[in-house]
Amino acid sequence: MARHLITSAIPYINGIKHLGNLVGSQLPADLFARFQRARGNEVLFLCATDEHGTPAELAAAKAGKPVDEYCAEMWGIQAEIAKGFRLSFDHFGRSSSEQNRKLTQHFAGRLAAEGLIEEVTENQVYSNGDGRFLPDRYIEGTCPNCGFESARGDQCDNCTKQLDPIDLIDARSTISGSTDLERRETKHLHLRQSLMKDQLNDWIESKHDWPILTTSIAKKWLHDGDGLQDRGITRDLSWGVPVKKGDADWPGMEGKVFYVWFDAPIEYIACANEWTDAKGLSDADWQRWWRTDMGAQDVRYTQFMGKDNVPFHTLSFPVTILGSGEPWKLVDYIKSFNYLNYDGGQFSTSRGRGVFMDQALEILPSDYWRWWLLSHAPESSDSEFTWENFQSSVNKDLADVLGNFVSRVTKFCRSKFGEVVPDGGTWGAPEQALIAELTTRIRAYEGHMEAMEVRKSASELRAIWAAGNEYLQEAAPWSSFKTDPDQAAAQIRMALNLIRLYAVLSEPFIPDASAALMTAMQTDDDTWPDDVAAALGALPAGLGFTVPEVTFRKITDDEREDWQTRFAGVRD
Repeated sequence: MARHLITSAIPYINGIKHLGNLVGSQLPADLFARFQRARGNEVLFLCATDEHGTPAELAAAKAGKPVDEYCAEMWGIQAEIAKGFRLSFDHFGRSSSEQNRKLTQHFAGRLAAEGLIEEVTENQVYSNGDGRFLPDRYIEGTCPNCGFESARGDQCDNCTKQLDPIDLIDARSTISGSTDLERRETKHLHLRQSLMKDQLNDWIESKHDWPILTTSIAKKWLHDGDGLQDRGITRDLSWGVPVKKGDADWPGMEGKVFYVWFDAPIEYIACANEWTDAKGLSDADWQRWWRTDMGAQDVRYTQFMGKDNVPFHTLSFPVTILGSGEPWKLVDYIKSFNYLNYDGGQFSTSRGRGVFMDQALEILPSDYWRWWLLSHAPESSDSEFTWENFQSSVNKDLADVLGNFVSRVTKFCRSKFGEVVPDGGTWGAPEQALIAELTTRIRAYEGHMEAMEVRKSASELRAIWAAGNEYLQEAAPWSSFKTDPDQAAAQIRMALNLIRLYAVLSEPFIPDASAALMTAMQTDDDTWPDDVAAALGALPAGLGFTVPEVTFRKITDDEREDWQTRFAGVRD
């Protein structure tokens, strides 16, 4: 039994996320976690909310609530939405947890001891209009590299170049819009990433199986321009992890907190500690996943994230892990995604443009969204959500291919044999041909899932569903029944077993439909089909079943047009 540690990029606390955020990290991570569990492997699947930094403070102020109260409320909302999408986290944690505070301060102490933290007196941007120092990402202006007019002070989202606020042209505060900005002296801690450049380069070069998207972004940050730069890891804020060296105070750092991008990735580890504390388990139970001196050397660790998060996960977080000098588990594979756009533009909260996670669940059950998002995952390039494509995919794949097969088989059986798996007849050449095809396709499906090729996995699963329809058309039990009822019984017995097989194979993609089909077939045998012939005999003759409700309904043109209008938002 293999052991898989799986983490999804942790969503920021300020607001409900859109479908692009979902498919860029949490949903494919859930797909992989469900698949590995189905294969009998041990899985620890972790996610959390990212709660520190200025955005949380500003969102709380806008809501008129203390920041800790606001974060607790939003964590509850995000956790509930995650359940709605059937995200099967073993634990959904919080970066504001006591466990993360202690661990972040521990890593800071270790990095300081290893000579990787430097105290720097620097000039930072102070907004007279806001009466505060501004974090880099709360300063916007024109990128000096590509001319993008909404570049942030830490990075240009258009060309991904790492920036300093002083580089920006026509810089302004994103809080107030004030251009009355000045540089003021303040002391901060810098993580000396540049000292780790060669070690990081060797590590990244050793990851021959990583997606090109992941390695190209990492290498760009390592080598372009002046290469990997030291990075400030503290901020002049009140909300965050207080700056300490382990349990000891850090002279000169009073009143400061660690930068959110320093403590947020550490929450992946702390989240496991939160999980064991919530379960009443020992520290050894989470350390066996994260420390190579405690058993984690046998763990395969996979991270899922959007491409904008790649630099921090391939550079800054590994510097923290490697630089600590302690035996922490490093990531083995980073599955990164491009962006999902919305109907010719971008998702926009401010413009009410696009479907957000809570709205999606109000319209249709989660399986509809899971299927479309995963089967159109933005892997090799950006992809686009359109209502026409969504309607077509749901109606053709889910309703016509899978749902129609289930309905035809169960209703025909009920009318001719009753609600019981029929006895009689034997398999012939068509059944053996189907077994051979399914064996080939299921092995291909497994290969794509192991490789985290999400779209290829969905395509193969659909082909497996389609094979059942093709068999049904060829076998034509409605004709066989007139001349050879025993042969029709064997064909329908095969088809009913296909429904159970489809439920097992489809569970990572559409868990609710899978559970409903298993219930209808009155079985809890979710054994993975290593032997397809044996799997197609799992439901014996005489076993009762019920005809399920419509597995997937079709989306009407009127609904599509209504949703298209409702979520169009305000265009520029």
